[in-house]
Amino acid sequence: MKLLFALSIFLLVNQAYAVETEHSPEIEKLFNEAGVNGTFVLYDVTADRFVTHNHQRAEKRFIPASTFKVANSLIGLSTGAISSVDEVLPYGGKPQPFKAWEQDMGLRDAIKVSNVPVYQELARRIGLDRMRENLAAIPYGNADTGNEVDTFWLRGPLQISAMEQATFLARLAQSDLPFSSEIQQSVREIVKIEQADERVLYGKTGWTTTPDPDIGWWVGWVVKDQQIFSFALNIDMPDRVTVAKRIELGKASLKALDIF
Repeated sequence: MKLLFALSIFLLVNQAYAVETEHSPEIEKLFNEAGVNGTFVLYDVTADRFVTHNHQRAEKRFIPASTFKVANSLIGLSTGAISSVDEVLPYGGKPQPFKAWEQDMGLRDAIKVSNVPVYQELARRIGLDRMRENLAAIPYGNADTGNEVDTFWLRGPLQISAMEQATFLARLAQSDLPFSSEIQQSVREIVKIEQADERVLYGKTGWTTTPDPDIGWWVGWVVKDQQIFSFALNIDMPDRVTVAKRIELGKASLKALDIF
């Protein structure tokens, strides 16, 4: 039975890689000009096609850092650990690296400022068992929580690739995850960034300091003329100057592909 379950997850995770994948010289040029080592993945849902820069890295798993807040929100709402994205959670009262984190807040505000202590409180309310079950059901990367419920997405062992991020977010954009449509709609609302004419951008950044160099993420999706394009970028961040390049390169890549 366990073998059958593992096989079903393997097939679900890897079916995305059976679709057409093409390299983007335009995005490669953007990364080279920026002097950045990383990857960018775009998944065109309608065409069932991936466009990538640095495909080998796109399949490599990294710690998701704060991009996991998307999945954490879904699981928190579905398990009843929190009743809505506006229910206020405590940050714990301890000094934080950013003043914006030193506030109790709901997920709607917490995800915008990437409030780590608030999302750690949510993870503790969910608990390891329910977290593991839900990560396996999505599935999300290696679905490995280890034994620390409030740090596994910040320090590991949880890891996910850019290809898997794009697939996961494409499913969220279509309400195709194993959660109610209402819950998925609530999470879509809180990660909406901006709208330009008929194009709507959703996204979440991440920054993990566990490996050397640091790894920066920007993941999300665009709805353009009722079509969905999910994306995931991760880059090496050897210094603080590179931090801003997550969104800069991501937006430039979307523009180069005429997505946003």
